[in-house]
Parts: sequence; structure tokens; C-alpha cells
Amino acid sequence: MVSEPTVSADAAGTAIDSVSVLSDESRRRMFAFIRRARRAVTRDEAAASVGISRKLAAFHLDKLVDAGLLRAYYETPGGIRKVGRRPKVYEATDAQITVSIPERRHELLADLLLDAVLTEGADESATQAAVRSAEQRGRRMGEAAREETRPGRLGPERGLTACERLLDRYGYEPVRETPTRLRLRNCPFHPLAARAPDLVCGMNQAFLSGYLNGLQVNGVQAVLAPEPGECCVRLEPGDTDGDPAPVSPQTAPGRTTTSAAERSDGR
Repeated sequence: MVSEPTVSADAAGTAIDSVSVLSDESRRRMFAFIRRARRAVTRDEAAASVGISRKLAAFHLDKLVDAGLLRAYYETPGGIRKVGRRPKVYEATDAQITVSIPERRHELLADLLLDAVLTEGADESATQAAVRSAEQRGRRMGEAAREETRPGRLGPERGLTACERLLDRYGYEPVRETPTRLRLRNCPFHPLAARAPDLVCGMNQAFLSGYLNGLQVNGVQAVLAPEPGECCVRLEPGDTDGDPAPVSPQTAPGRTTTSAAERSDGR
């Protein structure tokens, strides 16, 4: 089974800070030099790579360490122990930086599609497998959140409050229109949603429906309500005590391929 993606609460801010650190040319060149070296690099080597003093290189290297782009430790180059203090060395971390405004979650979509391919049953189509995979992932995440927070019974208002944290972390930009209705101002899967709106919107609805079910939120449902420039799904009042299956975009009342395409010019 594909592992669950992890999301840091301040991941977007951390990525922006990292990019800011790399805006300095000397830091950017040293960072590139160390990544290409594929080994621990001393301050002297880093300084020589960009033609600056050792002291100035140390300043820039420490900034890169603080940003999580490099790790630093003391080690003798070549592994040979010598008399005296071991030099400080630097090597690249496995950090991956992605900055998108508004926020996108293409890695989640890719992970769901991969999971669908790996688990597709003989009696289901690729689209059905994708929707199922999305619903199951959302449900597991909801169950994990409920186990962690133990919120008790969740009615519509408290349930939406509990959902907002996940929605915000995944870039949906939730806005509470009423105490029991949430609009999602951003589509984290755009522009891929514009290429296959019925598939992606169906997966999106299934993912959010699964999350509501896993979190055991009563009286709220994820419905398809596409608006230009916004997410195709809205959370609104509905009878979910019976744990209904998510509605696919192909069969939703009033939902057609044309209407899905019409909203694809959104963000």
C-alpha cells in the first residue's frame, strides 16, 4: 500500500524561507557545488568554489543549515583521524522545495492515481479505482485525525471546524460562508483538474467525503458545486449519518461534462 503523504503545518512558510535563503548568489552557488559533490564538503572547499573568504563562506553555510538545506557536522575528510580539532563539514539534505501560490497538491493527486493503478480490481474501471482510492485515503486520514484529537460527537458546526485545519493545510483555502457551510476558494489540483475535470473533481469529492466519514462528522456532505476560480467541491448541510458513498461527477444530478469543463478556467 502506498504510504500516506505527510504535511507539515508550516510547510509553505518553510519552503518560502528556503527559497529566500537561496536568493543570494553565493549561497546558491555553494549549495549547487555541495549537491554536485555528493559528499561532505569543508568550509575551505565551499569558499573556494565561489571565490570568497572562509569567514564569509561560514556565514552563508550556516544560513543554508538553518534553512534545512544543508546539514553540518565535524568529520575528518577522507575518514583519516589526525591530531587536532576535526573540521566542520557540510552536505546536502534530502529536502525538496516546492513553492506555489496559490498552493497546489499535485503530489497527492499522483499518489492517489498510483494507488488506484496498483489496487485496481478486475470488476472496476480505472476511473472507479481512482475514486475508490481517493475515498479510502480521505477516510483513513479522517480516522487518524479523530484518533489523535478524540473530539467526541461532531455536529455540522464543530465538524467543519475540525475539517478546516486539513483543508487549510492542503491548500483549499476554506471560507466559512455560514456556520454549516464551507466554500473552498482554491483548487489544489489545478491546472490538472482542467485537463480531466470529471475524473479529478470526482476524486476530489470522494477524498473529502471520505475524510468527513472517517472523522465522523454528522450532518455535512461534500457536494459538487463548481464555481469559476474555486474548488469544485463545497461542504454543506446534508444527512451523512448513513455514511453514503460519494457521488461521482458523471452521475451527479445536473452535472455534465460540459459544466465541468466550464469551471476549468479557474485557479
